[in-house]
Amino acid sequence: MKWKTNILDLKAYQPGRSTEAVKKEYGLDHITKLASNENPYGYSLKVLEALQENPSVFAIYPDGNGSVLKEALSQFYNLPEKQFLLGNGSDEIIGIISRSILRPGVNTVMATPSFSQYKHNAVVENAEIREIPLTAEGNHDLNAMLEAIDEKTGVVWLCTPNNPSGVYIGENELIPFLEAVPNDVLVVLDEAYREYVVAEDYPDSLNLVEKYPNVIVLHTFSKIYGLASFRVGYAIANEEVIAKLNPVREPFNVNTFGQWVSAAALEDEEFVKDCREKNREGMQQYYDFCEEEQLSYYPSQANFILIDFEMNGDDVFHYLMSKGYIVRSGVALGFPTCVRITIGTKEQNEGIISELRRFLADRKKK
Repeated sequence: MKWKTNILDLKAYQPGRSTEAVKKEYGLDHITKLASNENPYGYSLKVLEALQENPSVFAIYPDGNGSVLKEALSQFYNLPEKQFLLGNGSDEIIGIISRSILRPGVNTVMATPSFSQYKHNAVVENAEIREIPLTAEGNHDLNAMLEAIDEKTGVVWLCTPNNPSGVYIGENELIPFLEAVPNDVLVVLDEAYREYVVAEDYPDSLNLVEKYPNVIVLHTFSKIYGLASFRVGYAIANEEVIAKLNPVREPFNVNTFGQWVSAAALEDEEFVKDCREKNREGMQQYYDFCEEEQLSYYPSQANFILIDFEMNGDDVFHYLMSKGYIVRSGVALGFPTCVRITIGTKEQNEGIISELRRFLADRKKK
């Protein structure tokens, strides 16, 4: 086979452990999954209504233009439909951007550690990858990223809040950066966790899209909207950028049910507000735990927290898994002494914190 040499060592994306696999391995009856930053409160009731009201059309291809969802997004943001690109999750849009711009001789700039799919897609396209380490506080080093940009740079990726650190880029940091980036370099603002943010200085990305023609913003329905299994994401950019990316999109890339439920989910802003408030309450549970146990952590604006246990993260990960809690070890995320925990319900958080206290107490005895 004449494989691309650049993909020979590439590994497929590794999701967290499934609940069924963990049940079988440890002989457990119940598992609490707090590994993939899903919404523990599920989804809006309007989603169920949308599924019940719409007919079963299994034999018919989806609307290739995504008209119902684009119309809903247009009304929600008060923007023309031509400023939206739909994807099979925002992951697909990352792939579309990479296929459209990256190639041998073109470089891409990104933070590290950050969302793995930026680098993954760049490897597939055989582009030069310029990774800039996060600051000690877990934020993007925008000055260093700016220095890495040259005449051959095609795309800059900014994940804000960043996954896995949860730290965001404030407006006073972002605006000078965007002003300095050349106009022919696409700046991707990946805002998968935008709806969880409560920071007052978080940038208004719609204003940024209007002001900077080289900015594209990514959103998803997989996080606060609780629709991860439907795989729906979208991009917002100026019409010219969307028009260039759209032909690269696969036909019928967003399934019919995904379009319906996503449009319905946009109507329930009260559900989103409630989830955001509960998420902050849950985050405080972990902040209090870390302060009491003298553990370092990264202040997060997302729906997860990255805690430094000052030991191999796999040890904490395997212990919690044996107790019925699935989290993500920082070893796989570029933070080898940390563990990333999705914020759950109050009861779920109390349960995992109780197990962590027991784990730490046992370690001190040894």
